[in-house]
Amino acid sequence: MFEIQPMDPATFRQQTRRSTIIIAVLFLLLAMLFSSVAVAVFGEPDGDNLRFNVGGVFVAFLLTAALLRGRFWHQTWMAPAVYSWRLKRNLMSITNVMHQVTAAVQNDDPTAMKVLRFYHLGLLQMHELDGNSSDHGQLRDEVEQHKARMQAQGLDSDQPRFDPQWLETLKPASR
Repeated sequence: MFEIQPMDPATFRQQTRRSTIIIAVLFLLLAMLFSSVAVAVFGEPDGDNLRFNVGGVFVAFLLTAALLRGRFWHQTWMAPAVYSWRLKRNLMSITNVMHQVTAAVQNDDPTAMKVLRFYHLGLLQMHELDGNSSDHGQLRDEVEQHKARMQAQGLDSDQPRFDPQWLETLKPASR
């Protein structure tokens, strides 16, 4: 279950920039360290050491990825970036079956109505957090129409939660 959390866009962008810089600097330091060590240990003076440099960068990438997912992922300074990643993953899972969701919405399926409402709210928040206001105008009309349709059917339009199982229930319904 994923839930949309209220966030201040300016603070969000500041915190995600900070975490991105930390990870990038870590990667650069590790890449320089491993490349230098590889060339010093395995390289040849006046020889072509490109493969050792590339190998050092590759090892640094793997170590940075492992540290990111293993150690840093649960740190408070990474929370906004992790939230953004999880929100985008959930929105993408809906996007991947959007044709099934919209078909079920046309048939007034309450689960599909909730999924589409969550999608709209999540997309609006992602645009706001990323500072992307160009798509807001087009999306607002669709969001308001769907909200009115939900209210006309007596469904709660406040839909900040998303359960991935909802998509599973929609897949057979649209076939």
